[in-house]
Amino acid sequence: MTQDITFDAGVGQTFLRYAGLVANRGYIHNTLGNMAIRVPSDGHPHGVTYTKPAGVSLEEMGMEDIVITDIPTADILFGSEMTSVGHNLNREILRLRPDANAVIHVHDNDTIALFSSGGFSEVGVLSLDFPFVHGKPPYYLSAHIDVEQDAQLIGPFIGGTNCLVMIGHGVTTIGRTISEAYHRLTAFTAEVKRVILAEQLAAIKGTAVQYRSLEDINQMYRLSDQVIYPDRAVDVMAQEK
Repeated sequence: MTQDITFDAGVGQTFLRYAGLVANRGYIHNTLGNMAIRVPSDGHPHGVTYTKPAGVSLEEMGMEDIVITDIPTADILFGSEMTSVGHNLNREILRLRPDANAVIHVHDNDTIALFSSGGFSEVGVLSLDFPFVHGKPPYYLSAHIDVEQDAQLIGPFIGGTNCLVMIGHGVTTIGRTISEAYHRLTAFTAEVKRVILAEQLAAIKGTAVQYRSLEDINQMYRLSDQVIYPDRAVDVMAQEK
């Protein structure tokens, strides 16, 4: 294993902060679930990624547990422990999405329960914040497709989403920063909870849930940066002139 990278304690502290936030939300139940943060690095065109090794929980890990890996390959550049198979997906997302610098993957109870009920094939949109925060629609993968084992399968669709939902497995969110990936995760899981509650109340009352129209949803996706990150929207418009 190559040890040619200097560990950035600031990035490590950021990693642990968001690991704690994810764990405190109740997303982490064991050693499964992970995060990855991309950092630029000389000699590595795709940068390198800070992540956790296999066999360690995000909830329990410390600074000494963080490893740094290459992105196109699974090479460990700093640290000694190997990463889990799920890091294959993290690396491939970052390789294919130069606009993204962070990935979070968790096994959310409500998301797994919603789809395991057999009554839903996607998460309906009730709120404004879900599409505004995400900027792109979620992509839903059938339970039999394992993109952690074969990460190359994501190539055709990963550019069109910031939220990959693996039915019966978990959810992966993508962000330009770890903060953005985290907010997309919490926005998605909040919408899942709203759908479950709205469907339960509608069943009790004998009414229909008032989901937002596809036209409204797509309009919110288009306005995402202007509403949530207006400074980035200005930068994009300036570049287009």
